[in-house]
Amino acid sequence: MEERLQKLMAQAGLGSRRENEKVIAAGRVRVNGRTAKLGDKANPETDRIEVNGRLLKVRSSKDKLIYIALNKPKGVISSLEDELGKGRRTVRDLIPLPGHLYPVGRLDKQSAGLMLMTNDGDLAHKLTHPRYGHEKMYRVAVEGKISAEILNEWRRGVRLDNRKTAPAKIKVINQGANYTLLEIVMREGRKRQIRRIANMLGHPVTLLVREKIGPITLSNLKTGEWRHLSRGEVSALKKAVETGAKRPRRKRKQ
Repeated sequence: MEERLQKLMAQAGLGSRRENEKVIAAGRVRVNGRTAKLGDKANPETDRIEVNGRLLKVRSSKDKLIYIALNKPKGVISSLEDELGKGRRTVRDLIPLPGHLYPVGRLDKQSAGLMLMTNDGDLAHKLTHPRYGHEKMYRVAVEGKISAEILNEWRRGVRLDNRKTAPAKIKVINQGANYTLLEIVMREGRKRQIRRIANMLGHPVTLLVREKIGPITLSNLKTGEWRHLSRGEVSALKKAVETGAKRPRRKRKQ
């Protein structure tokens, strides 16, 4: 059966569909010897699909699906490999299992906490696509004592990359003269969003730990540890994705 190339690549664990679209657009995918373009479809059973010169191996329906929760340490990158070639540790280095595992819910190098890893390309796509808008919860420490006025501004949304961010739930956990500890719950996930907003508001982040993605929590996982999700957790995650798909899409404010 023919499927869009980006979907087949995601099923093979090569990244999200959006990331794979960029690979296709860059001319790095060939189907039966012909350079593919966005929108092309192929049948993995009858067509030869190559990505960066390597034969694409699409996951069979008989292959076991893997779902993992990882407590990413600070200093480890969320990619599958170090694109800079500097020998930096990646999240994949922390999980000694064979096969493709795609990281879901990336964190920047200086942040820590919950990440999900899976070879379920379809679920990975839905968890990373903005339209599904699953909640993520963070524990964030920032410099200085944030005023109620600034917190309310953050909650309502601020201008970032020429458009307003979605509203966020923010609760003060603890506060002193030189710091504020926050719990932040948000559905949006732009690149380094929390750090960039905090800097913009004059309160740089000193600690950022993600504690929850949808219904999955960090629980008692120690830094650098990982575990398989239970059947109940996988079901809850898929249900959350389905609920997100039915939620009315928020119109962007320019």
